Amino acid sequence: MTPLAELTALEVAAGRRRLVGPVDLRVEDGERVGVVGPSGSGKSLTVAALLGDLPPGTRATGRARVAGVDLLDALPRDLAALRGRVTAAVVQDSATALDPLARVGHQVGLPARRVRGLSRTTARAETLDLLGRLGFADPAAVAGAWPAQLSGGQRQRVSLAVALAARPRLLVADEPTTALDTVAQATVLRLLGAVLDAPGAPALVLVSHDLAVVAQLCDRVVVLAGGRVVEAAPTATLLAAPQHPVTRSLVAAARAAEPATGVGA
Repeated sequence: MTPLAELTALEVAAGRRRLVGPVDLRVEDGERVGVVGPSGSGKSLTVAALLGDLPPGTRATGRARVAGVDLLDALPRDLAALRGRVTAAVVQDSATALDPLARVGHQVGLPARRVRGLSRTTARAETLDLLGRLGFADPAAVAGAWPAQLSGGQRQRVSLAVALAARPRLLVADEPTTALDTVAQATVLRLLGAVLDAPGAPALVLVSHDLAVVAQLCDRVVVLAGGRVVEAAPTATLLAAPQHPVTRSLVAAARAAEPATGVGA
């Protein structure tokens, strides 16, 4: 069967310098895949290719496909048609991801109205429901707030709500908890896990330098180092018997964090 998303022999370069590749990655509908590796390993560029959003000055070869669309050859209108409806992204810095001049309820409801064609009233109801599922005790008050009135962990949950509002098939989360303190990080991961357990939830690609974070949510892990895939395995297998030195280092760090994260063999 054709996967939801697929990178095949992907290489990303800037000038004559190869930054990523070759990378192979497959994501099936409903699957949760973690992409981990140390800083500079090529994680963010890899998922940028998966979103059709590589930075200016880079070029990609190989193949990158999502929902049957070839991202490397797609026209801007084809990429725009995928965003929200098929793919959605959550980034590390919620402060820049959210519009500081728009209230939270407007930002969460807008994708549902634009992509799914919901009425303002229905989008409002779904906004409050989604904010409630993401742990806000008073969704109406949060919907009426400005982003600056929220904490970092609250803003990141709002960013998740914005990404999920259009009901995409693939959610790409690039270091979504790195900027948060331990308590906020645990809250975001727990609530994201609950949302992903619900019927009709999207597939997930979770990017992190922290295997302890990825292990909490992902069925399978892909490890990058030096821009290449050095290991890929089901999460339990990778934790129990890491093969590559980089993976062993990541597992050791995850073991050290085990009392806080619950990472096990």
